[in-house]
Amino acid sequence: MAERMAHAIETTNLADILERVLDKGIVIAGDIQIRIADVELLTIKIRLLVASVEKAMEMGINWWEGDSYLSSKVKEAELEKENKILKEKLDQLEMKIKAK
Repeated sequence: MAERMAHAIETTNLADILERVLDKGIVIAGDIQIRIADVELLTIKIRLLVASVEKAMEMGINWWEGDSYLSSKVKEAELEKENKILKEKLDQLEMKIKAK
């Protein structure tokens, strides 16, 4: 008898799976609790969301826009604020020097 290999009618590659996950989004959630004699010592809540940027923004998730490590606009705004504070302090020091 000749052995035959079974072939899948429809193959799905990793890129297709990733595209579907990013398009729809997937949430993985779990809690870890450490208890001794009915006394809760530690609770760790783990939440993982895997989605495309567009899908995350549709869901109202956009924390990266306010993170200075990820957004150059936020970094620039922080630098401008810091520069303004430093200029004000410099002006105050110059006024004290002139007053003497």
